Amino acid sequence: MVALSIVLFSLGDAMTLGLVRALESGFLNDVRPLLHLFGPPAATLGGRRQHLTDGHSRLLGYLAFNRGGHDRRFVASTLWPDVWADRAAGNLRAELWRLRRDGIELVDSDEHLLSLRDGVTVDVQLLDDWATRLIAGNPRTSDLAWVPRSVDTEEILPGLCDVWIDLERQRLQQRLLHALECMSRELRLAGRLAEALDAALVVCQADPLRESAQESLIETYLCEGNPLVAQRRYEKYRHQVLDELGIEPSPALADRLALHFRGNRH
Repeated sequence: MVALSIVLFSLGDAMTLGLVRALESGFLNDVRPLLHLFGPPAATLGGRRQHLTDGHSRLLGYLAFNRGGHDRRFVASTLWPDVWADRAAGNLRAELWRLRRDGIELVDSDEHLLSLRDGVTVDVQLLDDWATRLIAGNPRTSDLAWVPRSVDTEEILPGLCDVWIDLERQRLQQRLLHALECMSRELRLAGRLAEALDAALVVCQADPLRESAQESLIETYLCEGNPLVAQRRYEKYRHQVLDELGIEPSPALADRLALHFRGNRH
């Protein structure tokens, strides 16, 4: 298992892309190919990073998001839904030829099936695996080393608007928000309260009405001994929910604060 290398990034990388680059840094010297779908699409082959065209990116992205063998006709109709089946099949053959021409040998194919070649590491999968470990409550020490400044899955295959790409962005966005809430909890339990606040604030920024994120943030304020800040945060959230949705937050959130203040009076 390859350990995560902790590296420094510029402020511009302090987003989801920065976390991805940190996760993949341990694989850059690996002999296995590395497919980059976050940020400008590329493939690292034999230690050399090679730019991917939009055509390369769409085909490799689809096979990366849907591992295993797929019927060629189905893949062609998914990638080129607005043309006749024969034209779509021709487009697929042409794209496979262009990949081979450019030395990007990442696809296994025969006359019936297509798949991403075994052994290809994909940056989106590394990020998904990171989220899975946090959600399962089994993070590595290195998983807690980098708190992204924001969550933006629009960085996946930027500029491409296919429905299946948008669905993957939405799926991963929700997993990352959940993972960051779990990360905040793990950091809080480890006494790393400043970082726990950072992780919770990222989720609150990405989804201001997400109550579980507000709960994580309020809990961290309480743990660091700032109950009045926690109360102010709750009131701000309550007014926002009332203004936008016309409902109150769940009673459990108010009860948590009330329990804290009652305990302090005793």
